Amino acid sequence: MNEGAKTDERRRVTVVEAMERLPGPGGERFAKVLGHGTMEVEVYAPRGHDPQTPHSRDELYIVADGTGEFVNGPERHFFGPGDVLFVPAGMDHRFEEFTEDFIVWVIFYGPEGGEAR
Repeated sequence: MNEGAKTDERRRVTVVEAMERLPGPGGERFAKVLGHGTMEVEVYAPRGHDPQTPHSRDELYIVADGTGEFVNGPERHFFGPGDVLFVPAGMDHRFEEFTEDFIVWVIFYGPEGGEAR
């Protein structure tokens, strides 16, 4: 069974298990850990700066640890553990001024271009 199949068949993952996959073989600071249909769950733990560009699907971030500021289009919010942040498809966004322990769950879902409003 390949790693992708194992990921798609899982129904539970802990932050500790997810963090064991970081950094990836190319130094990546994100890793897919669960998937089902259009839903994809990743763990994301940038270090230093957040190089994200807009994504083609809607996404949710759930802050597992750390604090900082989140730029979401024209808005800016402070965030901390337990916060949930929504980003519609195509929106400029990034994390700034985050602590070294920063880690989030990322949930992508729905069709390319995002769900209808």
